[in-house]
Amino acid sequence: MKYSLNINGDRYDVDVDSNMPLLWALRDELNLTGTKYGCGQGTCGACTVLIDGSARRACLTPVAAVGERPVMTVEGLGATRIGAKLKAAWAREMAPQCGYCHAGQLMSAAALLERMPEPDADAIDAAMSGNLCRCGTYDRIRRAIKRAARAA
Repeated sequence: MKYSLNINGDRYDVDVDSNMPLLWALRDELNLTGTKYGCGQGTCGACTVLIDGSARRACLTPVAAVGERPVMTVEGLGATRIGAKLKAAWAREMAPQCGYCHAGQLMSAAALLERMPEPDADAIDAAMSGNLCRCGTYDRIRRAIKRAARAA
């Protein structure tokens, strides 16, 4: 089926099976490879994107379920006020080690800061609990989110 997707503010047309996960439409059909494949079961968070501002797992979201709602991937995140703050804080805190999970980490953090501009430690932990980091940089990620929240 043909779908017209609003991704990072641009329209993309794809002709894919309605059950194709958004992850594969992004990566294989549109060459937007910032969104990563991790577990394929929605438990690791590497594939997190924002759909209409909410963090969603692209590996579990069929293209047909997206509809007209805007999708933001890590490729578009830096163009937003919150995304720019997060990327600067991520670099300052040296949050990534291998970096594989960080596209999803950034997207979950952006969703958090959009709905709660000054989150406390418990809110950060709750929002980020579905994003796994094999390298264990959780403390740096928390510091980066706090830094981004404090940024003017």
